Amino acid sequence: MWLCSAIPAAAQTTPVWPEVDTYVRLNDRARLFFVATTVQEERETTEGEFGANVDLHFKPIRRDPRLLFRLDDSKNRVLAVRIGYRYLPSYTGGAAEDRGVLEATARFPLTAVFGDLLLSDRSRMDFRFIDGAYSWRYRNRLSMEKELSLGPVRVNPYARFEGYYDSRYAKWSRTELMLGASFPVTRRWELEGYLDAQHDTGGSANRTTRAIGAVTTLYF
Repeated sequence: MWLCSAIPAAAQTTPVWPEVDTYVRLNDRARLFFVATTVQEERETTEGEFGANVDLHFKPIRRDPRLLFRLDDSKNRVLAVRIGYRYLPSYTGGAAEDRGVLEATARFPLTAVFGDLLLSDRSRMDFRFIDGAYSWRYRNRLSMEKELSLGPVRVNPYARFEGYYDSRYAKWSRTELMLGASFPVTRRWELEGYLDAQHDTGGSANRTTRAIGAVTTLYF
């Protein structure tokens, strides 16, 4: 996930968190995923996140072909697994971070009850080395989304809620709510925008962050 460096409080407006995602298909069940973004992480401010990942997809979801997600095929699978590495450098004197990522996403079509909605449950482990000090973080994210047509345009609106358990604080230290939508521009290019609200209770003081996210996704 993807955030931007802090601006001095006197001049701060709603931050924009830019991100570029690139997927390279290897075969029907595997692909590479590369991410580049800017990040603000709890007490440490980092100004970049760069990562390489391997995605594995299992068992297609049996749905009406008209309901399938056109660009991101992982959303048409019952289970997707990701193994990756992220590097978060610091350009402001803070601590750099090396992070291993392991996640699994299960998906459940709700066609019979709610039309063509798709429910996803993602469990993720972050194995973190912040300035050489090891910690871990568990994240669970629930998502609900669908694809629909607005005239000739396909749109994928979604809502996501995520909770974070951080070993450094030995508690659930962050909650995050995202509301957004993605728009396929071409067969290989997708744009996404979202509103994000985070509430942090780790560290010495509670903090709430609100931002606008902008994602460009490329598929090869």
